[in-house]
Amino acid sequence: MKETEYREGLEQLSAHYLEILKLLGENPQREGLLKTPMRVAKAMQTLTRGYFEDPHKVLTDALFEEKYSQMVIVKDIDFFSMCEHHMLPFFGKAHVAYIPNGYITGLSKIARVVDIFSHRLQVQERMTQQIKDCIDNTLHPLGVMVVVEARHLCMQMRGVEKQNCITTTSDFCGAFNQAKTRQEFMNLIRE
Repeated sequence: MKETEYREGLEQLSAHYLEILKLLGENPQREGLLKTPMRVAKAMQTLTRGYFEDPHKVLTDALFEEKYSQMVIVKDIDFFSMCEHHMLPFFGKAHVAYIPNGYITGLSKIARVVDIFSHRLQVQERMTQQIKDCIDNTLHPLGVMVVVEARHLCMQMRGVEKQNCITTTSDFCGAFNQAKTRQEFMNLIRE
């Protein structure tokens, strides 16, 4: 979905945000807020566009037969997502590795998979697993490992209000069940 293409329901979302402004005690007729309900509605559709994209198709659209069977790593993939509990952003970097089993995919497609799953209401743990499962189920590699590091505004702006916390999650399968292979991946993403 391009920034200028919006889904059905945009007007309804805008109307709900108008009501939210009123419930918060604001005057939605104030100059600075006149266009806010529609702006927020458009932003939310953009931030949740991942529901309408197929990550499996992204991977298979650039699938190539290749006899390479060593680790392929795409690291430091920036992402932004929305915590499903508070609808506040969390953001950081994803590091993804897979060991091909006869087929490789375009490197940018790995970043696109991260993008698709991050553009949904999420929890970091599930997002990490969804990225791993998608690559594993689509490419059928010898192994997949995903590490996600993120800052959560729901922890920084409210609740515990801890500014320097970073949450790290990981998930892996196949060849990455071996500690030596996992350690190689971890060493490579830290370099």
